[in-house]
Amino acid sequence: MPSVPTLADGLAVGCMGQLSFAMAALHVDRVVSVDESDLALAILRLLELEKAVIEGAATSSLAALLGGKLPDLKGKTVVLPLCGGNIDPLVLRRVIELGMSVDQRLCRVQVTISDRPGGLAVLTRELADSGVSVQEIRHERVFAGPDVNRVQVQLVLEVRNGEHLELLIESLRKKGFNAQPQGRDLVDEL
Repeated sequence: MPSVPTLADGLAVGCMGQLSFAMAALHVDRVVSVDESDLALAILRLLELEKAVIEGAATSSLAALLGGKLPDLKGKTVVLPLCGGNIDPLVLRRVIELGMSVDQRLCRVQVTISDRPGGLAVLTRELADSGVSVQEIRHERVFAGPDVNRVQVQLVLEVRNGEHLELLIESLRKKGFNAQPQGRDLVDEL
């Protein structure tokens, strides 16, 4: 079986060793798969709630629980061994951002605004009033369409959760902004 890049690199082996397999076969009832989003969210939850830096392979059991892969354990007392903090700081930064994106706390939104002086100030005032933190902002004039008096602004925003994002989009639209969430299947939901 070929190895693929993953946050759980400690588990990404092409073939399990014979001795390890024999030992695991005595104690393992089942194996489930988790995706990178589940791993990133598990790492983020442990970092935020437990103040613990745990590598991807060690968070796989929590990722399975958070990802709904073990519904029969719901409501039961469960012990999850968490060992291993061997994660590169630059990878950890990207994992935190991915986890926040999966958790709908970091999102991309595209808004069309006036390209006249003060147009951006009006938008940022609305964002501030909504309790949103702007992480990144980019103007797109050339490919914004034929109206030379309008500009597309692409934003990376930090919000409280998905509901906060929905309220923000609704509020911006009510105030005349053409606001569109981008990525993570939000376009279909909103």
